[in-house]
Amino acid sequence: MPAAHPPAGFEDDGPDDSQEAAPAGEFLEAILAAGVAGRLDRALADALPQLSRARLRALMETDAVTRDGAVVRDASGRAAPGIYRVEVPPPAAALPEPQDLPLDVLFEDAHLIVLNKAAGMAVHPGPGVPDGTLVNALLHHCGASLSGIGGVARPGIVHRLDKETSGVMVAAKTDAAHQGLAALFAAHDIDRSYIALVRGAPRPPGGEIRTRIGRSTHDRMKMAVLKAGGREAVTHYRTERTFGPPGAPLAARVACRLETGRTHQIRVHMASLGCPCLGDPVYGSGAPAAAVREALKAAGLSRQALHAAVLGFLHPVTGERLRFEAPPPPDMAGVEARLSEL
Repeated sequence: MPAAHPPAGFEDDGPDDSQEAAPAGEFLEAILAAGVAGRLDRALADALPQLSRARLRALMETDAVTRDGAVVRDASGRAAPGIYRVEVPPPAAALPEPQDLPLDVLFEDAHLIVLNKAAGMAVHPGPGVPDGTLVNALLHHCGASLSGIGGVARPGIVHRLDKETSGVMVAAKTDAAHQGLAALFAAHDIDRSYIALVRGAPRPPGGEIRTRIGRSTHDRMKMAVLKAGGREAVTHYRTERTFGPPGAPLAARVACRLETGRTHQIRVHMASLGCPCLGDPVYGSGAPAAAVREALKAAGLSRQALHAAVLGFLHPVTGERLRFEAPPPPDMAGVEARLSEL
């Protein structure tokens, strides 16, 4: 049977709540007494041990948690006394269901499919994202041939883009292709280039970032550069263009080539240089200049300005050298056009 876990080279992006034994399709109630302290998600997880903190955070994002009848959404806020009710939805289907969703197909043969993923589409179902994902679309597009390749939960998936990152991805349609692609990713024998629009400009303007990346010790929902632990992460970057005053640029377009593929790698590495991706809600601490904010608003960019522009590899079955490019989508292109006027 196909492996149920991500293959070598696959970078996962969050906690696995599959072992939770929470009752489903019902309400749970917890009473937090006066004097309760600490974060709300931690206090509720202590009161409701059948739910993990990650599960509680996901439920809060869907307005499923109330305190004395009022919806509470800030999982990281301080716990307050009161009666909390948690609506646990019915269990989702064990297997992703095929869905007829639009796909921008760049290449397809009997073994694999290459797509230009739209921003806003998650790659596979997860907490808070039960459907509408790339996996659901692939199951409809490819039919039964995809089912189970690489595991029933993430069929065909050998690598991932963040939900709000756009660009080129490849998925396997056969076991042979899946195994071959997984081996290429594990050996870092893949050409992957991204375009990032960042705050300010990196100094130096080009180079190599080599760190270790793992879960933040301060916020387990974020990744961070670590002094010890985590996994080695290597990004090669080059500033292609700056925007604003030459001596004090307000923003820049940076090409990033991945040598490894860790979760949120480019976003973490750019932030570590003091140049987070524009629009990044997680790693973009500090607001960009007013002119840059106006450009983001005018272009309608409401996500991190990161796009997977190039993907190249040897076809795992035919041996053919393949290389695919996709230009940045309208929101990023619009931001860059407006920045060019600064």
